[in-house]
Amino acid sequence: MTPPQRQRRDIVPESPTRQDGEGKPRNPERMYVVAGPDGERAELDLVTLIVARATDPPPSASPEQAALLRLCAAPLSVAELSAYLHLPFSAMGVLLTELLTAELVQARAPIVRKARSDRSLLEAVMNGLQRL
Repeated sequence: MTPPQRQRRDIVPESPTRQDGEGKPRNPERMYVVAGPDGERAELDLVTLIVARATDPPPSASPEQAALLRLCAAPLSVAELSAYLHLPFSAMGVLLTELLTAELVQARAPIVRKARSDRSLLEAVMNGLQRL
């Protein structure tokens, strides 16, 4: 008895672009969107503070967006949000860009102290407290 023989198929290369009715090549359709239609992302740092504008997430929000909106009731940095949701910074950037364009969250610069407290004033307060 002879084993069954396999027949090889001819490999037909697919064109990377499809053609419309006029014969012009078109770009392939995207199956998903990573960032907005232009591919732009918001300028975010790890220390940028994010605050939710809405109290409840909209019904169209993904589970990650809904969790992010619930966490942002109080201002949190992008690094904290990334840690709480166990998502990398790049994924947080995409999520936050979508929420910023939908105006569901607000991004603000972190609060930076401009000057240190006077050491002599702190010592005087500490000495006063020790005398009590």
